[in-house]
Amino acid sequence: MNTLPKGHKKLLHAWAFYDWANSVYSLVISSAIFPIFYGALTIVKDEDGSILDDTVDFFGISFNNDSLISYVTAAAFLVVSILSPFLSGIADYVGNKKNFLKFFCYLGAFSCIGLFWFSLEFLWFGLLCYFLALIGFWASLVFYNSYLPDIAFPNQQDKVSAKGFSLGYIGSVILLVVCLLMILNYETFGFESEALPTRLSFVLTGVWWIGFSQYTYAYLPKGNKKAAFTKNVLFNGFRELRGIWLTLKHNTQLKRYLAAFFVYSMAVQTIMLVATYFGIEELEWGEQDATTGLIISILLIQLVAVIGATLTSRLAIKYGNIKILIFINLIWIAICGYAFFIVIPQQFYVAAASVGLVMGGIQSLSRSTYSKMLPENAIDTASYFSFYDVSEKIGIVIGMFLYGIVAQITGSVRNSILFLVIFFIAGVILLLRVPIKNPVSKDRI
Repeated sequence: MNTLPKGHKKLLHAWAFYDWANSVYSLVISSAIFPIFYGALTIVKDEDGSILDDTVDFFGISFNNDSLISYVTAAAFLVVSILSPFLSGIADYVGNKKNFLKFFCYLGAFSCIGLFWFSLEFLWFGLLCYFLALIGFWASLVFYNSYLPDIAFPNQQDKVSAKGFSLGYIGSVILLVVCLLMILNYETFGFESEALPTRLSFVLTGVWWIGFSQYTYAYLPKGNKKAAFTKNVLFNGFRELRGIWLTLKHNTQLKRYLAAFFVYSMAVQTIMLVATYFGIEELEWGEQDATTGLIISILLIQLVAVIGATLTSRLAIKYGNIKILIFINLIWIAICGYAFFIVIPQQFYVAAASVGLVMGGIQSLSRSTYSKMLPENAIDTASYFSFYDVSEKIGIVIGMFLYGIVAQITGSVRNSILFLVIFFIAGVILLLRVPIKNPVSKDRI
């Protein structure tokens, strides 16, 4: 197939369509079905629903079930942050970004399929699949995001970035609904219990991810060929990251924006990772089924996020990226304050809708804002986005750690949510210091 020129509509759509393919992981595995499945498998309750035991034995050590999955999650993010410089350097130097994107896509997808065999008896295998699926998903995003300045002109990047997130939200909701229909109507589909259709959801996630990503691979260029792979290339990514770090001294706008992004993203990603667990532990569900309520909340977040991503891109065109990011951070502060007082499911639904509106906006606009700020002559875009990705992942590790510490000290995850307000306030302050005028582009920043 002939390589499509930069800015071509079909190329932009093919790039954005990878969000449709991979976002089923973030919804089914990270947010919805797997967390509930893991909780049901690892928590012992009495007849009235009170928790009797939530500990898990892993290699002879007793862990709180939430703590164990949090440790595995943090470890996976740490691995991704270490791997990214190696991988992006090799990809940029050899010019095979698409091959790396495929590898981590397949690693993540097949690991999702492996979750079908998750059990307490072979807990190590299940956690390994969860660990590798997370690495596959997030490592693939390094190369996926790095394509944005390669395939889209600056005036297209906000719109195509928002389109990617919107497609991702829609596609993931479709698969989640299919999975829920199987689980909630298991008898109609000939299953003996909810267990098998729940496990089949993990298989469908992997198949969906692999299948729909083929459309993206058919149109994305391989990469910018430079030279053959040699042993010196292995640490090329770290050298390039060091070079990017040094260039930040001469790019005040990008340096200040990255500092702001690191701080507020730490809070955003932590909230997204722990929202389901907050709903399970802190709400008074009464006679209402907690599982159904949480799924409704997650669906609400995903659907509203489509509106949020689209609305944000349009507002950014009119008012500028930085001003809209500041406004979104202020909304996040209000949401965290509101969440501290949430008790009943109806209040949680309001919070979920609010989170969805700003979640889609802040993710999409953060990515496109960074892309716009890259130097016009930047060729090693994978290394630039690796720097962006490493910043985000280290922030997640720190955020999850601080979240756990505050919850452990105070005895309530509510206090942890309130604690995250500090990072949003700091994000606003740092964004106010970012120069609005873009020295390398006529597009509004």
